[in-house]
Amino acid sequence: MTTGIDDTITTHTASLRDIDVTYTRAGHGSAVVLVHGLAEDHQSWRPVQEAGLEATTYAYDLRGHGQTTAGSPEGTLAQLRDDLLTFLEEVTGPATCVGFSLGGTVVLSAAAQRPDLVTKVVALGTSSVVGRGAAGFYAGRIALFRGPDTAAQQEALFSDTAAALHNPESDVDAVTRFRLAAVGDGRGYVNASTAMAALVDAPLTPELSKVGPGVEVVIIGADHDTFCPKKAADIILGAIEHATYAEITGAGHLMLVDQPEQSIALLQQTLDL
Repeated sequence: MTTGIDDTITTHTASLRDIDVTYTRAGHGSAVVLVHGLAEDHQSWRPVQEAGLEATTYAYDLRGHGQTTAGSPEGTLAQLRDDLLTFLEEVTGPATCVGFSLGGTVVLSAAAQRPDLVTKVVALGTSSVVGRGAAGFYAGRIALFRGPDTAAQQEALFSDTAAALHNPESDVDAVTRFRLAAVGDGRGYVNASTAMAALVDAPLTPELSKVGPGVEVVIIGADHDTFCPKKAADIILGAIEHATYAEITGAGHLMLVDQPEQSIALLQQTLDL
C-alpha cells in the first residue's frame, strides 16, 4: 500500500516476517535506511528526509512503534536485528544504515551479522552494553508500561524526554507528545526496552569484531548526552578498530531535536552526499 504525503515523501506498508511495517521513502540515489530510537517512530527522521539528500532514504517504524504492528515480540535484539535484515532483503537491497540510540544498536548488530547487506554504518547516540543502573531503569519502565497507569506513563516519558534534551529552545512538551503517540499501546516500547536491558549480561560488544574493514563505521555522539556519553562510543570504537568518531555540540541525547541543522549537515558529510 502506498499513499502520498507530499511531492517527495511517500508512505508504504510491507508485510515482513510476522509484522506489517510502515515506512516512508524519499529522494533518489543509493539506499539509506534510517532506524529510530526507543519511544520514537519514522517521523523522527522527517527533517533528514526533507533535507534533499542525494540518496533514497527509507525510515521505518520498529516493531510495535508508530504504525508498525507488534507481531509476536520476543524482547530480543536478535529479533529487531532480523527485522532490519528482512527489510534490507525485501525492500531496499544492500544499504547504508543510520541508527539512533536503540536504532544504532540494531544497525550495529545487523552489520555484524550481514555485512553484505549493511554496507555502511552510522550510529548516533548508541551503546553496545548497558550498566546495572541502566538495566534498572529499563526494568522500571517495562513494569510501568505493562501497567494501566497512563498518567504515570506520560509523566515518566516527559521526565525522560526532558533529560534527553539540552537546548533550552527545544520544546519538551511537543517532543513528549510525539513520543507518546509513537509508543501507542506500549507493546513495542516494552519489547525494545527488554532487548536493551539484556545487554547488561549479554553485551553486543564482542560481536562487533565481526564488522570487518569492508564496512565503514562512523559513531556520532553529542557533547551533553547523559544517556549514551562518550564512554559508550569509546567502547564501540575499541571493538571496531577502523570506526571513526564525530561529535555534535550543544546537544543532549536527542541530538536531532536539539541541533537539527548541525545533525543533518554532519550526516550529509558522513554519508558523502
